[in-house]
Amino acid sequence: MSLGPDAGRLPAAFLAAGSSSFTEFVGAHAPQLLPSRRPLPPGGAFEAPHGTTIAALTFAGGVVMAGDRRATLGNIIANRDMEKVFAADEYSAVGIAGTAGIAIELVKLFQVELEHYEKIEGTLLSLEGKANRLASMIRANLGMAMQGLSVVPLFAGYDLDRSQGRIFSYDVTGGCYEEKDHHSVGSGSLFARGAIRKLWRPGLSTDEGVSVAVEALYDAADDDSATGGPDLGRGIWPTVAVVDQDGVRFLPDDVLQGVVEQVIAGRQGNPGGAR
Repeated sequence: MSLGPDAGRLPAAFLAAGSSSFTEFVGAHAPQLLPSRRPLPPGGAFEAPHGTTIAALTFAGGVVMAGDRRATLGNIIANRDMEKVFAADEYSAVGIAGTAGIAIELVKLFQVELEHYEKIEGTLLSLEGKANRLASMIRANLGMAMQGLSVVPLFAGYDLDRSQGRIFSYDVTGGCYEEKDHHSVGSGSLFARGAIRKLWRPGLSTDEGVSVAVEALYDAADDDSATGGPDLGRGIWPTVAVVDQDGVRFLPDDVLQGVVEQVIAGRQGNPGGAR
């Protein structure tokens, strides 16, 4: 059997100059691969695992983002150790709340989007540019959100131009809003936000910022059944990312264990954490 002259060659679309957006490229040439373009079967809404609480706050050198590890399916705990905080690129992180499967796929696509832009343009996208790219991807998911498969992430990173940490929140329509100092999303966000509001102050050190984020998740788990608290028996700790001028780093379990034990020790005889 003989091979044609074009055997082994990439299609012309892969060789033509185009947009620096990977999402736009896929949307033009293989739209069925995008999460937001997949047709859903007719019928009523169905339940899928949901991620819950994400909190972020700024400190003197950058920003901390923390997420609990529980995923719920209605009133059932679907997963006890789900990862909800991811590095978007070298200087930013994204935390997910909402329909877990769609959210994780969206984050992976966002990671490729930023990497593709960097390869095509030869430079990093600005932090605001990254936030706006994520907003457009959420906006494209509106159809699925109206069928109950919503995704509401929290985005944070270190702005190299301003030399500071910044936080961006979203709504299901793709609206993008910069938050001042701290923010949280998910089912336990009201409780986490209230805790951070009382504990945060300007000029926190890195360790202080991590401690405030962990304590906020602890308070959220105390009042929201969908938010998982630290599990000392299973050794399950929150996921905590620190983003500063050196990039994104995730705190190891042994460090998080020490922070959690310190928070719990401070609550002995003082379960509400009164100061």
